[in-house]
Amino acid sequence: MSGRVDVEIFGKVYTVRGDKDPDYVRRVAEFVDRKMREIAQVTDTVSTSRIAILASLNIADELITMLEESEELKSRMKKLTQQIEEKIEKDAS
Repeated sequence: MSGRVDVEIFGKVYTVRGDKDPDYVRRVAEFVDRKMREIAQVTDTVSTSRIAILASLNIADELITMLEESEELKSRMKKLTQQIEEKIEKDAS
């Protein structure tokens, strides 16, 4: 069942439709709003679309950085798990 949630981002109200929990949708909108306001404070532009693009680039940068860190951690965990399993097998022999 699809739901509707009204959210405010950078002074405009948007209706978001989907299956996500309304509280989650509000949190996502608040995050986007916060990023746009941060960008607006440090730039001279008054163009909402330019601020939105700059905020999107900022958010994408954070996401890609976290994904890369996550992959690095997964790789380290896999190596450590393999070392532990080898040690257990060696000790069991």
